[in-house]
Amino acid sequence: MTNSSLAGKVALVTGAGNGIGRAIAETFAKAGAAVACVDLEAAEASAVAQSIAQSGGRALALTCDVSREADTVAAAQAAHEKLGPVRVLVNAAATIDKNANVLELDPDNWDRIFAVNVKGAFLMSRAVLPTMIAAGGGSIIHIASQLGRVAAPRRVAYCSTKGAVIQLAKAMAVDHAQDNVRVNALSPGAVATRRMLHRYGGMDEARREAGPKHLLNRLGEPDEIAQAALFLASDGASFMTGADLLVDGGYTTI
Repeated sequence: MTNSSLAGKVALVTGAGNGIGRAIAETFAKAGAAVACVDLEAAEASAVAQSIAQSGGRALALTCDVSREADTVAAAQAAHEKLGPVRVLVNAAATIDKNANVLELDPDNWDRIFAVNVKGAFLMSRAVLPTMIAAGGGSIIHIASQLGRVAAPRRVAYCSTKGAVIQLAKAMAVDHAQDNVRVNALSPGAVATRRMLHRYGGMDEARREAGPKHLLNRLGEPDEIAQAALFLASDGASFMTGADLLVDGGYTTI
């Protein structure tokens, strides 16, 4: 078994229906994991699970609103019953946030963004941790952002949630090191996913505007983030916990 192998392990990935979450689910499956593909959109979760199965992997599609405790408990139980104890959890689910400052963003929108981006990671971790600990431990990865470290105009809710997720990883790492559970955050820069379409109106515009903000002068690709997640999930990162792994193309360097 290589350090990057997940053979024999079960992984649960939220937000697995598209973008970074999908790339992580597919990469984990290629590394040998059985993957529970969790997403709010049932059709998208099913499409990813079917793609993994067609490539010879094991996958389970689960529909879940991560902001609802009952949904997260049901998803964790289904993954355990049908695939086995979850040893790797990736909290990649995130809602779309509109550009706004504190005066422009109404409290209901603020609450919804936090409910998915932060509470969702808390609830899914809470649902998975008991069986993960009982199975001997594992790895939990919260997908954060470079905007959890630096700010951007009119992104007050998003920046706040991603900063919170980074701290959530650190606090959980302290609490669960004794349980052999490693907890890390993974912070991508701007990545070429459909979220860019919402933000910029088109991928070409996203590349023109956001690409030069990175030292590498381009957007990241979902597979590049997935490879970093694979490292954090695997034994290659066995001495790594409580960290925030930046994969941001140099965005935060200057």
